[in-house]
Amino acid sequence: MSYVESVVFRAIPVAMMALCLGFGLYVWNAGDVADNFVAGHVVTFLAAICLCLFCTAATIIRQLLQRFTALDRVLYPVLGYAVAAGTASYGVTLFAGASGTAQSQEYVAGHVVFGLGLISGCVATVATASTKFSLIPENLSFEVGDHHVRPEAFGRPTAPLLVAVPIVLAAVAWGFALANLFGSTTPARFTVGHVMAGLACICTSLIGLVVSIVRQIENKYVARERILWPWLVVAMGTVSLVWGVAVLLVNDEPYALTPGFVMIGLGLVCYSILSKVGLLALVWRRPFDLANRVPLIPVTTALACLFLAAFVFQAAVDDTNLFIAARVLVGLGAVAFSLYSIVSILESGTSG
Repeated sequence: MSYVESVVFRAIPVAMMALCLGFGLYVWNAGDVADNFVAGHVVTFLAAICLCLFCTAATIIRQLLQRFTALDRVLYPVLGYAVAAGTASYGVTLFAGASGTAQSQEYVAGHVVFGLGLISGCVATVATASTKFSLIPENLSFEVGDHHVRPEAFGRPTAPLLVAVPIVLAAVAWGFALANLFGSTTPARFTVGHVMAGLACICTSLIGLVVSIVRQIENKYVARERILWPWLVVAMGTVSLVWGVAVLLVNDEPYALTPGFVMIGLGLVCYSILSKVGLLALVWRRPFDLANRVPLIPVTTALACLFLAAFVFQAAVDDTNLFIAARVLVGLGAVAFSLYSIVSILESGTSG
């Protein structure tokens, strides 16, 4: 990887973060109504995920450029976790004390922002696991079946702890989703329950990415994991996408439009994560000639989010119930495109 390429790949998540911040704050302050409040908060805090993706990109790139320092090893994980904790905490302050009916905008926005904080925590864990990414290319040179663990790799209790973080965060997301889905039925709870389920699918997908990175760093990645972790992500993406379509088709209530379209967008983000988990599986100790084509997956999902957003924007002209979904889909497209930089970096780091 050249220095110019490294700058571009680090600039992409920063640019997408700026887009989410700028567009989110613009929507947030464009009107004093519930739709602007919810859409503005969600899009603004999607920037937290982009920032955590930048931390991951910078962590890997500086290793590839052989400029990774002891400060970098601490700075990027701490920055990622700080952003994740701040996002989740702000979400809690929004929905704490709010009811599903009287203060629905705080209830909905707070829960979704909290969920974005959980995803940011998972991505920060990817950045932390990637602090020893340079061991993966070295382990690729070993013979198949050789599972010698390098002394500088993660050991106990670090490796199990890294794997446990996204598992716990995903469990929390699923817990909030189920609590709202099976609680008293209000438009706010309906929206939160379904959207949190989509966010939980992303957290669950990131389990596969963290485990893949940790296992390959430890040189313990085995054949069955080539199938297990990519198919976990495929399953989560499909669940979210099909769930979203089902919400749109089965429910006649106007408030079902927002969670339906947002879940479709979240499913597309899961497929973006598949590009990274799948690439790590495909190149592990075997040649894969199409590895440099894998980055096209997040590009495709980003375009799908943006094209879908364009249609929903037009539909929102006649149906204001689509206002939130249209704007959130733009933010999800930015997150999906940020993931393009990560998979491109992984491809560069594992090629040859």
